[in-house]
Amino acid sequence: MSLGFPELAAIRLGYGLSPLMPPPQDADAVLAGVARAAPGADAVTTDEAREFHLRLGELSKARKQGDKKAVDEYRTFARSLSRLTVIDLQRRMVRAVDDPVGFGERLVQFWSDHFTIRPMGAGQNPLAMAFADEAIRPHLTGRFEDMYVAAETHPMMMLYLDQTASRGPNSPFAQKRKERGFGLNENLAREALELHSMGVGAPYSQKDVRELAELLTGMTYTPAKGVVFQPQMAEPGAETVLGESYGGGRADMADIRAALTDIARRPETAQYVSKKLAVHFFSDTPPEPLVRDMVQTWRETGGDLARVYRVMVGHPALAQTMGQKIRQPFDLLAAGFRALGVTGQKIAALEHPQNARWLFNAMNSMGQPWGRQKGPDGWPEEASAWIAPQQLAARINWSLRMPRQMLDELPDPRELLETTFRGGQSPELAWAVPKAESRAEGVALILASSDFNRR
Repeated sequence: MSLGFPELAAIRLGYGLSPLMPPPQDADAVLAGVARAAPGADAVTTDEAREFHLRLGELSKARKQGDKKAVDEYRTFARSLSRLTVIDLQRRMVRAVDDPVGFGERLVQFWSDHFTIRPMGAGQNPLAMAFADEAIRPHLTGRFEDMYVAAETHPMMMLYLDQTASRGPNSPFAQKRKERGFGLNENLAREALELHSMGVGAPYSQKDVRELAELLTGMTYTPAKGVVFQPQMAEPGAETVLGESYGGGRADMADIRAALTDIARRPETAQYVSKKLAVHFFSDTPPEPLVRDMVQTWRETGGDLARVYRVMVGHPALAQTMGQKIRQPFDLLAAGFRALGVTGQKIAALEHPQNARWLFNAMNSMGQPWGRQKGPDGWPEEASAWIAPQQLAARINWSLRMPRQMLDELPDPRELLETTFRGGQSPELAWAVPKAESRAEGVALILASSDFNRR
């Protein structure tokens, strides 16, 4: 049985069908739902994150100076910051489960991974939360260049890619401290040109990387001052990136934003990011007509993301590639909760250590520790990365145990089969579920099935 657009949209573009809410009826409903993924009332700001980091530093200093009271205060405060990783996952799961469409939250996941960051230590956890609330959510329906500039110049990205350690080799700061060996760090420049915009193999050179890195010197961040441009650390002279000159006598933030905007507007960026979106939502090998249509719209509209999303939502490839993507662990958890009718309120009510057990630990065992990507290229998209025997065992175990922990009464598996797939299940699953020996076994069969793990 072929699925209609509402079911396809819920399964492929959102986090699956739910017995508690109807699926989106048309493309306009899917696209209108993206606005719900804007920053919420619980959004974290860089200023708030700075205060947390500074407080941790104060307590650490007092502890080292022998303040006995500070020892316990530091331990308690550091523990609370460490648990923010689980709390962040919890609040993101609540939004994914409760959103009527889910497309906006799926986009938050995609873009947060595209612009991968990773907090190094508990003190940076609040800043990692601020990154999604400041660099990603406000720009979901704007132009790509706005999100790109916001992400590259966000303090969490600077810390992750070591921009705070970069100094112009010929800057006054470095020249006065030659014995200290201060110099250029190219990490941010390289990822800004490659992973975040034009892609691997794009027509840029090592010289472009170096000159962009030189242009970025002076841009830095400290918890005490926030994001600042320090001219004494900036490399003197103009820098040429992809044939364009920036900076003149000494660069400033306006020159940096101009260079990043030009990179975002490159045709290679339209091609690379459009295909990456298609791979994430449709297939590891997306149909060429889909990518072509997305790229054309991107270039015609100057990277208007809302228009690019519309191409995706209304494209025949939505049905043609059904079942060709493996749900990553976060997607699987969200889809599982939705299918069972577990509400965001119930997930939000989970306290430590239950929230860690059914969210963070579950994802970790499936191979996706929250906020802990191995490298700046983010989580892999290919199906083979998520279906190793140990990961499959973790998915099955979660399917067996989670429903009984989260629900007072398990649903009838036959009814769950209908509300979860709306007739789109395979003949094999349709045959097996009614023959399950118990409700627990039938529910687990559904959640652990290939039908449910694919979208």
